[in-house]
Amino acid sequence: MAGLACLALALALLVAPAALASNRRVAISNYQWSRPELQIDLGEHVTWYWIGPDTMHSVTGSSANDTGWDSDPDANTPRHQIGDSFELTFNSPGTYDFVCKLHPTVRGSVTVSSAPGDPDTEVDPIPRSRVDLVAPYVDGVGLRSRDVGRRGTALRFGIDERATVDAEYYRLLSRRKAGHRRLVRRYAGWQQWHAHVGLNNVSFAGPTRHFRPAPGRYLAAVRFTDSGNNTARTRRLRFKIRG
Repeated sequence: MAGLACLALALALLVAPAALASNRRVAISNYQWSRPELQIDLGEHVTWYWIGPDTMHSVTGSSANDTGWDSDPDANTPRHQIGDSFELTFNSPGTYDFVCKLHPTVRGSVTVSSAPGDPDTEVDPIPRSRVDLVAPYVDGVGLRSRDVGRRGTALRFGIDERATVDAEYYRLLSRRKAGHRRLVRRYAGWQQWHAHVGLNNVSFAGPTRHFRPAPGRYLAAVRFTDSGNNTARTRRLRFKIRG
């Protein structure tokens, strides 16, 4: 009898449905899911990631199986930050349909089998952001000379991506107050350049439409901004324009 029981158990294991699906990760971007149709097994989960550039999307249940499931339950207009995520675990077999409450074309479905799954194994990598959130790397910022004539000097720097570079010029004036001298800043103009990857050498503090050099001491606040509107640390450069 024991041998028959073991044989019956072995046969049951052979014919038992195998768990073929797995937990899934889905990116929401460009007004669509990266995987509109998903298959998972019982007890497994799906995680949605907002990777941009569009993020005003929800994951909202639209079928009888997932009524009330919503990534944005308290908002008619979904709002998410880049990198936000939403996870749902599916403990009953069936097909679950989802739609964005703001954009009906942003939709997808999850089909859950009756086979027990593995809730701990992730086969998909975490989706990477489509939005640049990293400021440009800038190095070697300096002036060819800090004592310049009215034609200006050269600003040198290295940068790892294309960027817009702008400088605000402030004239430094000495003022006496309460028996003490102090420097005050007076806005004097600005200048802008377009930087390429690598070493840049641009004309600095010369006469332009927005800056008229005059003798004196100056402070320049130089900013580097990439196409994703990420700005590197402001560099402050002091220089003198000769008479």
